[in-house]
Amino acid sequence: MQFFVDSADLDQIAELNDVGLVDGVTTNPSIIAKSGRDFKEVIAQICDVVTGHVSAEVVATEADEMIKEGRHLRKIASNVCVKLPLTMDGLKACNTLSREGIPTNVTLCFSPNQALLAAKCGATYISPFIGRLDDITLDGLELIEDIRTIYDNYGFETKILAASIRNANHVKECALIGADVMTAPPNVIRNLSNHVLTDKGLAAFLKDWEKTGQSILT
Repeated sequence: MQFFVDSADLDQIAELNDVGLVDGVTTNPSIIAKSGRDFKEVIAQICDVVTGHVSAEVVATEADEMIKEGRHLRKIASNVCVKLPLTMDGLKACNTLSREGIPTNVTLCFSPNQALLAAKCGATYISPFIGRLDDITLDGLELIEDIRTIYDNYGFETKILAASIRNANHVKECALIGADVMTAPPNVIRNLSNHVLTDKGLAAFLKDWEKTGQSILT
């Protein structure tokens, strides 16, 4: 499963990238706005840091304008992936841009039928939102399962990009289901390495090693 970072914080993206845990990045207008910086400048800098796809979202609501914005965003860097909303206009723009060879990420997916439409329109990625469904007492992980089944039934090449991931259990379950990609905030990705028994074991090893008075480097 590929790991995307859901952030516009260049320092945190670079830190995780150095570890080897970044296959791509997702952003949206809200994330960019919180950075307080120029939209295109932020996208360009992120694209310089990571080699994988960096999702940059259109803000238009009509298909023709989405297409224009998508083409413009794609000029920022060769690894820009145009992010589009799951509306009929967004699907139309997805179809056009995909036919032009521009990678697309169709976002705000909350149902299997929506995911089916995105795949029919040639989306590179579909972004089903787990946490937001959980927030309204629906099962976000069940949506990932349903999409996986539908895509496998018909051989769709659209990748399932599990989004709105809130915790380590979401990551684990998405991996078990077979999501192609997951995107999560930096802190969620970092916390995947945490386990109380790992901490206790390391502390015990270090305590025993200290007693030997030795050094590996001498």
